[in-house]
Amino acid sequence: QVHLVESGGGLVQAGGSLRLSCTTSGRTLENYAMGWFRQAPGKERECVAAVAWRRERTYYAASVKGRFTISSDNDEKTMYLQMNTLKPEDSAVYYCAGRSWLSPRGVYYTGTKDYNYWGQGTQVTVSS
Repeated sequence: QVHLVESGGGLVQAGGSLRLSCTTSGRTLENYAMGWFRQAPGKERECVAAVAWRRERTYYAASVKGRFTISSDNDEKTMYLQMNTLKPEDSAVYYCAGRSWLSPRGVYYTGTKDYNYWGQGTQVTVSS
């Protein structure tokens, strides 16, 4: 069991940066495929970044590639989403997700149904 808690959201001007954290108080995360999702008002939840278990492969949505980076602490208790050059369209609630179901090595997941653990979300607002 993992309990995921996001933090680090807030209000930032366009062009600025934020680093989101996803911390677990349960098991460490190295055997979990992980993802960061976001949901803006009136829109579906979308995956912006994902990483396979053992961190062998990563995925970034086209809209954030080159600006966002997913990473983890050495102790695999915290996942991060570094967000640079933020744009107003990045404004959303950001969610951390974890998958404990059996996963082939090197496979990342981008669908909401692919994950069985979710954090409560953290709001990111980018002003123009």
